[in-house]
Amino acid sequence: MKKLLTMLIVLFCSISLVGCDNMKKQDVGTVTGALAGGLLGSTIGQGSGQVLAIGAGALAGAFIGNAIGKNMDETDQLKMQRALENNHTGQPAYWQNNKTGVKYKVVPTRNVTVHGNKYCREYRSVANVAGKDQQVYGTACRQPDGAWKVVN
Repeated sequence: MKKLLTMLIVLFCSISLVGCDNMKKQDVGTVTGALAGGLLGSTIGQGSGQVLAIGAGALAGAFIGNAIGKNMDETDQLKMQRALENNHTGQPAYWQNNKTGVKYKVVPTRNVTVHGNKYCREYRSVANVAGKDQQVYGTACRQPDGAWKVVN
Protein backbone atom coordinates (compact mmCIF):
# COMPACT_ATOMS: atom_id res chain seq x y z
CA MET A 1 0.00 0.00 0.00
CA LYS A 2 2.78 2.41 0.95
CA LYS A 3 4.66 1.61 -2.24
CA LEU A 4 1.55 2.26 -4.35
CA LEU A 5 0.94 5.54 -2.54
CA THR A 6 4.52 6.67 -3.10
CA MET A 7 4.23 5.82 -6.80
CA LEU A 8 0.99 7.80 -7.06
CA ILE A 9 2.61 10.83 -5.42
CA VAL A 10 5.59 10.65 -7.77
CA LEU A 11 3.26 10.30 -10.76
CA PHE A 12 1.19 13.28 -9.62
CA CYS A 13 4.35 15.36 -9.16
CA SER A 14 5.66 14.44 -12.59
CA ILE A 15 2.40 15.29 -14.33
CA SER A 16 2.03 18.53 -12.36
CA LEU A 17 5.49 19.79 -13.19
CA VAL A 18 5.43 19.09 -16.95
CA GLY A 19 4.33 22.63 -17.81
CA CYS A 20 6.33 24.55 -15.18
CA ASP A 21 7.67 27.12 -17.65
CA ASN A 22 4.14 28.31 -18.35
CA MET A 23 2.95 28.19 -14.74
CA LYS A 24 1.93 31.32 -12.86
CA LYS A 25 3.27 31.98 -9.35
CA GLN A 26 -0.10 30.97 -7.94
CA ASP A 27 0.11 27.59 -9.72
CA VAL A 28 3.63 26.99 -8.46
CA GLY A 29 2.50 27.83 -4.93
CA THR A 30 -0.43 25.43 -5.20
CA VAL A 31 1.68 22.51 -6.45
CA THR A 32 4.50 23.15 -3.97
CA GLY A 33 2.05 23.45 -1.08
CA ALA A 34 0.20 20.29 -2.09
CA LEU A 35 3.43 18.29 -2.27
CA ALA A 36 4.68 19.58 1.07
CA GLY A 37 1.29 18.98 2.72
CA GLY A 38 1.04 15.46 1.29
CA LEU A 39 4.53 14.57 2.47
CA LEU A 40 3.80 15.96 5.92
CA GLY A 41 0.52 14.03 6.03
CA SER A 42 2.36 10.80 5.13
CA THR A 43 4.13 10.93 8.49
CA ILE A 44 0.82 10.67 10.38
CA GLY A 45 -1.05 7.45 11.17
CA GLN A 46 -1.13 4.09 9.44
CA GLY A 47 -3.30 2.33 6.87
CA SER A 48 -6.41 4.15 5.74
CA GLY A 49 -5.83 6.84 8.38
CA GLN A 50 -2.51 7.66 6.76
CA VAL A 51 -4.11 7.89 3.32
CA LEU A 52 -6.68 10.32 4.75
CA ALA A 53 -3.88 12.36 6.41
CA ILE A 54 -1.99 12.55 3.11
CA GLY A 55 -5.10 13.74 1.28
CA ALA A 56 -5.95 16.31 3.95
CA GLY A 57 -2.32 17.51 4.07
CA ALA A 58 -2.18 17.87 0.29
CA LEU A 59 -5.43 19.84 0.21
CA ALA A 60 -4.39 22.13 3.05
CA GLY A 61 -0.94 22.62 1.53
CA ALA A 62 -2.43 23.42 -1.89
CA PHE A 63 -4.74 26.01 -0.35
CA ILE A 64 -1.92 27.67 1.63
CA GLY A 65 0.53 27.58 -1.30
CA ASN A 66 -2.11 29.04 -3.60
CA ALA A 67 -2.72 31.91 -1.18
CA ILE A 68 1.00 32.69 -0.94
CA GLY A 69 1.46 32.58 -4.73
CA LYS A 70 -1.60 34.74 -5.33
CA ASN A 71 -0.50 37.37 -2.81
CA MET A 72 3.03 37.86 -4.15
CA ASP A 73 2.82 40.74 -6.62
CA GLU A 74 5.51 42.28 -8.85
CA THR A 75 6.92 44.40 -6.01
CA ASP A 76 7.27 41.31 -3.82
CA GLN A 77 8.94 39.41 -6.65
CA LEU A 78 11.43 42.28 -7.12
CA LYS A 79 12.20 42.30 -3.39
CA MET A 80 12.65 38.54 -3.43
CA GLN A 81 15.09 38.88 -6.34
CA ARG A 82 17.06 41.48 -4.36
CA ALA A 83 17.11 39.16 -1.35
CA LEU A 84 18.56 36.35 -3.47
CA GLU A 85 21.07 38.69 -5.15
CA ASN A 86 22.27 40.80 -2.23
CA ASN A 87 21.94 38.62 0.84
CA HIS A 88 24.58 36.14 1.87
CA THR A 89 23.59 32.62 2.76
CA GLY A 90 21.75 32.63 6.07
CA GLN A 91 21.09 36.40 6.05
CA PRO A 92 17.33 37.11 5.96
CA ALA A 93 15.52 39.86 4.08
CA TYR A 94 12.23 41.22 5.43
CA TRP A 95 9.45 43.32 3.92
CA GLN A 96 5.72 43.90 4.08
CA ASN A 97 3.41 44.40 1.13
CA ASN A 98 1.37 47.51 1.93
CA LYS A 99 -1.42 46.53 -0.48
CA THR A 100 -1.99 42.97 0.80
CA GLY A 101 -0.62 43.28 4.34
CA VAL A 102 1.44 40.12 3.84
CA LYS A 103 4.81 40.09 5.63
CA TYR A 104 7.70 38.23 4.01
CA LYS A 105 11.00 36.82 5.18
CA VAL A 106 13.38 35.25 2.62
CA VAL A 107 16.56 33.47 3.66
CA PRO A 108 19.01 32.15 1.05
CA THR A 109 20.13 28.86 2.62
CA ARG A 110 22.91 27.65 0.32
CA ASN A 111 24.48 28.09 -3.09
CA VAL A 112 23.97 25.17 -5.48
CA THR A 113 24.56 24.23 -9.12
CA VAL A 114 21.49 23.27 -11.18
CA HIS A 115 21.86 21.92 -14.73
CA GLY A 116 25.32 23.47 -15.01
CA ASN A 117 24.23 26.89 -13.72
CA LYS A 118 26.57 27.75 -10.84
CA TYR A 119 24.52 30.82 -9.88
CA CYS A 120 21.67 29.13 -8.05
CA ARG A 121 20.50 29.42 -4.46
CA GLU A 122 18.20 27.40 -2.31
CA TYR A 123 16.00 29.56 -0.13
CA ARG A 124 13.36 29.46 2.58
CA SER A 125 10.51 31.93 2.35
CA VAL A 126 8.05 32.64 5.14
CA ALA A 127 4.91 34.59 4.33
CA ASN A 128 2.70 35.77 7.16
CA VAL A 129 -0.79 35.66 5.64
CA ALA A 130 -3.67 36.69 7.93
CA GLY A 131 -1.48 36.20 11.01
CA LYS A 132 -0.30 32.69 10.10
CA ASP A 133 3.24 31.86 8.96
CA GLN A 134 3.47 29.75 5.80
CA GLN A 135 6.86 28.35 4.72
CA VAL A 136 7.97 27.61 1.19
CA TYR A 137 11.32 26.09 0.22
CA GLY A 138 12.71 26.46 -3.27
CA THR A 139 15.64 26.96 -5.59
CA ALA A 140 16.18 29.94 -7.87
CA CYS A 141 18.85 30.46 -10.54
CA ARG A 142 20.20 33.67 -12.01
CA GLN A 143 19.40 33.95 -15.71
CA PRO A 144 21.67 35.47 -18.38
CA ASP A 145 19.72 38.75 -18.15
CA GLY A 146 20.48 38.94 -14.40
CA ALA A 147 16.97 38.06 -13.19
CA TRP A 148 16.39 35.19 -10.76
CA LYS A 149 13.99 32.44 -11.81
CA VAL A 150 12.50 29.82 -9.50
CA VAL A 151 13.47 26.41 -10.85
CA ASN A 152 11.49 24.24 -8.42
